[in-house]
Amino acid sequence: MEARLHYREANPEAFQTMLKLEGYVRQSGLDPSLYELIKIRASQINGCAFCLDMHTRDARVRGESEQRIYLLSAWREAPFYTDKERAALELTEAVTRISEQGVPQEVYERVRAHFDEKEYVTLIMAINTINAWNRLSISTGMFPGCV
Repeated sequence: MEARLHYREANPEAFQTMLKLEGYVRQSGLDPSLYELIKIRASQINGCAFCLDMHTRDARVRGESEQRIYLLSAWREAPFYTDKERAALELTEAVTRISEQGVPQEVYERVRAHFDEKEYVTLIMAINTINAWNRLSISTGMFPGCV
């Protein structure tokens, strides 16, 4: 396999902009383990093999269990996630699939039971960031092992 192009080289300014967005989320106070779950779940929905490969490995390095990684696409049926994680994952799905039904009020309320206004906006920024990375990687033909 070969990537269509290497976006880092083709447009370094765009890449730096993405890194700034990523940097904001990382320094925002969002739990890094939760951020990895968000990245994995959005990447599953978007079908981004490059990001799935990267973030499942990153989650393992952070100490995430194989079981929780394997069952993430079925988080509703698996007893291994906290209510707070479930709320963030539900928001991840709603924002990633926003054209289907927006973010329903009941999803917003479940998330707000665990996250204040600032944290809610941070979650949205985190979800938007991984969705942007997914779209950039898929559009440029990135694949696992491609650098």
